[in-house]
Amino acid sequence: MKFKKLSRSIALVSILSISCSLFGGCSLKNGSSQKQSFNNDAKYKVGICQFVKHPALDRATKGFKDYLTKKLGDDVTFDEQNAQGDAAVCTSITTTFTSNKYDLILANATPALQAASASTNKIPILGTSVTDYATALGIDSSKWSGNTGKNISGTSDLAPLSDQADCVKELFPKAKTVGILYCSSEANSAYQAKEFKKYIEKYGYVTKDYLFNDSNDVASVAKTACDNSDILYIPTDNTAASCAEAINNVALPAKTPIFCGEEGICKGCGVATLSIDYYDLGVQTGKLAYKVLKEKKNPKTLKIEYATKLTKEYNEENCKKLGIKIPKDYKKIKK
Repeated sequence: MKFKKLSRSIALVSILSISCSLFGGCSLKNGSSQKQSFNNDAKYKVGICQFVKHPALDRATKGFKDYLTKKLGDDVTFDEQNAQGDAAVCTSITTTFTSNKYDLILANATPALQAASASTNKIPILGTSVTDYATALGIDSSKWSGNTGKNISGTSDLAPLSDQADCVKELFPKAKTVGILYCSSEANSAYQAKEFKKYIEKYGYVTKDYLFNDSNDVASVAKTACDNSDILYIPTDNTAASCAEAINNVALPAKTPIFCGEEGICKGCGVATLSIDYYDLGVQTGKLAYKVLKEKKNPKTLKIEYATKLTKEYNEENCKKLGIKIPKDYKKIKK
């Protein structure tokens, strides 16, 4: 009888193990989710650390993988992991990549880039969905020359902030106060807020920053911002992106329109954006990776690249609820 129970237990464990292998993405003890597509015979092993699951970052990762797979086929294999919004997990992931001596690390979003940079100064690192590399890596902006001078290059998701200010002026000419809402721990959000103010204040708007620490206080800070602002501006902030629904639940009842730094946040809580295409950004990063892996280019010599395609977009549902009329040159965001 005991032997039969033991046999059944072993069989059950085997089935569960096979299921986990088949479906992938099983939770790791450190909080990350993992997708491995490893071929031990591949020439190039690439570790991908994505800070948080979000449509924009997901598209960047997909564009990167699609391009490299198209160019290198079975010669490249990926170890894709998601830190689920935890910077400490980014450190654990990138440290493992370094220990495994991967050929290249893709760091998707600023916390992932910072963790990768701290993990290795030898393995090539490419960033994507990073706004400002000088800010992210602690480089003196007065000495910025377009490349990092380190084992790091990549692509920036920074849309022209002056053009975004122009859009705000176009859509909300009668507004007087702009609340800038972002996470206190995201250095690139602080950079965008500072730069955006330079342009929007030229139009006579009065601005104020509203910083939240994490998802626990985002709703309360958003309410304060709505209560004291005619409109809100949210930069390309990863934490805000993951909390877009909570922000929307506050802003809509308050009748406070939000202009966003990118499409994903706008889809969740905004009315309009001037956004880049993150899939194209991922492809652009994949092209840099090909230069590093196949053409043996040194990341130190590769300048940071910027998205070239910008699109004016709007959230039809939120615009209708707030009674906002959108110019014809804006494209409706698909749900």
